Formats: sequence, C-alpha cells, structure tokens
Amino acid sequence: MNLNIWFQGARPKTLGAAIAPVLVGSSIAFYEKSLNLLISILALVVSVAIQIGVNYANDYSDGIRGTDDQRIGPVRLVGQKLASAKSVKNAALLFFFISAVAGLMITIYSKQWWFLLLGLSAIVAAWSYTGGSRPYGYAGLGEISVFIYFGLVAVLGTVYAQTLFFKPYFLIYAISIGLFASAILVVNNLRDREKDQLNNKNTLAVKLGDQKTRYLYVLMMILPFILVPALFVYGKFNPTQKVGAIIQVQLLALIIAGTCIRTILNKTTGKDLILVLVKTSQTELIWAILISISLVLETN
Repeated sequence: MNLNIWFQGARPKTLGAAIAPVLVGSSIAFYEKSLNLLISILALVVSVAIQIGVNYANDYSDGIRGTDDQRIGPVRLVGQKLASAKSVKNAALLFFFISAVAGLMITIYSKQWWFLLLGLSAIVAAWSYTGGSRPYGYAGLGEISVFIYFGLVAVLGTVYAQTLFFKPYFLIYAISIGLFASAILVVNNLRDREKDQLNNKNTLAVKLGDQKTRYLYVLMMILPFILVPALFVYGKFNPTQKVGAIIQVQLLALIIAGTCIRTILNKTTGKDLILVLVKTSQTELIWAILISISLVLETN
C-alpha cells in the first residue's frame, strides 16, 4: 500500500479549513476564561476527521459515478484507479467513526446530549454531499453546507462546548470562518466547472457561470476583513477596545487573500486555480491564527 497516495488523497492542503474554526472557537473560549484544553483537542479531532472523511467520501462517490475521470487538481484515488472503490469507502467510514467517537467524548464531558444529533447531522451531510441517490453537491448546495458545518457549527460548537453560553459576537467570527471555508469550495468548483457541467454535476459554479462565480469568491474573501473590524468599530458586541490592533493583524492575512483575488479577477482557469485553492486555505488558517493571537493577548 502506497501511504503517500492515501495521504495525497486526503487532500492535506485543504485541512486548514478544519483547523481554523476550532482554533478560533478555542481562542474565544480562552478569552471568555472558559478554555478546556481536552475539549479543544477533541473538537480538533472531530473537525479534521470529518474533513478527511468527506474528502475520501467525495473521491469514492465521484469516482464510481465517473465524474472524476480526466480531472485536474489533487489525486483522485478511485477516478485514477490508484485504489479500489471499496477501500476508499472504508477509509471514509473509518474517519467518520473517529469523528463520531471524539464527538461522543465531547458530549459526555460537556453533558450536552443534543451534540449527538448535531454530530450525526454533520456526518450525514458529509456523506450525502456527493454520496447517495440525490447528492446535494450536485444541486449547487455544497457551499451552504460548508458554511454551516465548517463555519457556524464548528466555531460555535467549539465555543459552546467549553463556555456553555452564547454571546452575539461569537457569530461574527463563525460567519467569517464559514465564508473562508466556502470560498475554498467555490474556487474548487470554478476550476472544475466545465467538466462538472458535462457530467451533469450542477454545482453553484455551474449554475452561476464563470463571471458570477468569480465575483462570489471575491465577496467571500473580502467580507471577513470587513465584518470583524466593523464589530469592533460599531461596539455593539465588542469584546475588546483595541480596534487598531485587530485591524492590523488582519492585514497580514489580507496580503495572501489579495493575491488570490487578483488571480481570480484575471480570469485564470484550469490548473492555475490549484494554487489559488491552496492559498485560500492558507488565508483562512493564517487569519484564524492572527485573530486567535489577538483574542489571547486581550486577556492579559
């Protein structure tokens, strides 16, 4: 067994989308003086395992449908006949199981039993994105699901499991992370738009067309850099008064975001969009790290 092939099949360059929400959620919990390191670690296991699981699940489902034939981009284990469909399916189920076990431990530790339903819905959503008889990813709903589960649920779930309360400003961070995560899928589907259209995979990029998809990506990449500073300037849900610092740290991530936006607006297509996808994931993770540092420093 070639472990490197399986490693590439897990699409490690996009795992920032799984790490970022837990990092931000845990930093908010730290700011609220409620950080529980064990729950943070378990939440990270849940998020990363689901991300890897959905990557394998998509590889399996698209592969058996023939959607991944002659695709550009990352390794397709089934589509490129690098592994059997059964083994890829089992790999997906294994990571969903790991996620479920870690989620169960969070539920028992926090005594929030409704987390079980939330976790179940996340696994079902991960599988049915491209799996089953009516995959919602083929109907243009993938970005909405990513926004919900890798944005709202991941951030707010991580925070709530530790604080056991909700404050409105939490939502601004969750929305921002969700926008970045969705932008990763938008650029992925923009890259594959023409082939998806030929295979009757009606992603949002297929439905919107090339130009509108590019504008959507730009909007998703810009909004987080507006929402958080607006939160501080407006002061409605302001957890800190150091407005200048929070805006400045964001600008470091904006540099990478700017290169992605320029590339998208320059009508780049095909393989050249692979780098944009990677940098989009990097932007989200760097933004999350910078925001988390600022929240941690605010507690001193």
